[in-house]
Amino acid sequence: TDYLLNTNVQLGASYETSVISGERIVESQKNLAKYLNASSPEEIMLGPSTTMLLQNLSRSMENTLQPGDEVIITDSDHEANVGPWINLAKKGIKVKTWKINKQSFRLELNELEKLMSSNTKLVALPYASNILGTINPVKEITNFVHERGAKVCVDAVAYAPHRQIDVADLNVDYLAFSFYKVYGPHYSLLYGKKAHLKELPGINHFFIGEDDIPYKLQPGNVNYELSYSLLGVMDYLEAVYEHHWDDEAGFNEKMKAVLDLFAEQEEKLARLLLDFLLSKKNVKIIGETTSSKNIRVPTISFIVDGVKSSEIPIQVDKHKIAIRYGDFYARRLIETLGLMEQDGVIRVSMVHYNTVEEVRALIKVLDQVL
Repeated sequence: TDYLLNTNVQLGASYETSVISGERIVESQKNLAKYLNASSPEEIMLGPSTTMLLQNLSRSMENTLQPGDEVIITDSDHEANVGPWINLAKKGIKVKTWKINKQSFRLELNELEKLMSSNTKLVALPYASNILGTINPVKEITNFVHERGAKVCVDAVAYAPHRQIDVADLNVDYLAFSFYKVYGPHYSLLYGKKAHLKELPGINHFFIGEDDIPYKLQPGNVNYELSYSLLGVMDYLEAVYEHHWDDEAGFNEKMKAVLDLFAEQEEKLARLLLDFLLSKKNVKIIGETTSSKNIRVPTISFIVDGVKSSEIPIQVDKHKIAIRYGDFYARRLIETLGLMEQDGVIRVSMVHYNTVEEVRALIKVLDQVL
């Protein structure tokens, strides 16, 4: 509201309102870089969705690849981090699939090793599956891939609402997520190492210089009011810190404390629901059955024997409790698990601001329905 009322003008002019508007966008990018522990605001690209940002990355990257080069995707990711890379096959790029273990629901490094070769240029994977809830060991996988001469692109959409992300510590090459999952507007972010972004060909207007990052990779530029509004996400997290702690701390220390606090609350919520689901003989949890905050986020999926997944949420809706069913745009995972006929999975997506009372209310309703 502040942006639209007071600085809703085009950037780049000399008059005061335009200057202030430009400063606001820069302020946002600086804070987002700090939030991710990126080395520079130039490493932060913004756009309408994770899908669009990864399409843009793929579109630029295709000009750096040669026929015979290889890209590895997983069958457990959202289509946003699958489709853009599969499209490269039209350019002669070989696309391989790193498949999950259907029993453990995990991606295993020994299977990735079988797929990698001297021609592998990129491995695209999820930080956490938006169906399984499993947290993948991204730092370990990144080191593994780098040792073999390739880059990684991480879809962090299902992870970012729940845990702190430190791109410097992870050493990832690219990482994307959406802010509507992280208490913000429908807008998204793509991080890329500065050295990589400089090497990528621009996809913006021909007169935008190749050194002008991230602008050369943001066709049409960013949405100004949404970019500025992202500062509110960090305002919220800092407010949570101030509510719980009186001491002064650095920005990153505050973020870690708050996200750790979120993880503790989410583990309690996940334990309640998982224990209930495990008590039902006609229910199968699709993913890890532990509630450990180190192993999963509180995105919990399940199926019911002899009942299509589409039949459950509609019975819960009338109790003003919001759960869903389907493939959640991870269609390839649902196909891998043979759950298309089941209408996918029933998914309960919880975050830190959900309460124990809310989960108990859901359990009471599910107990009746099941």
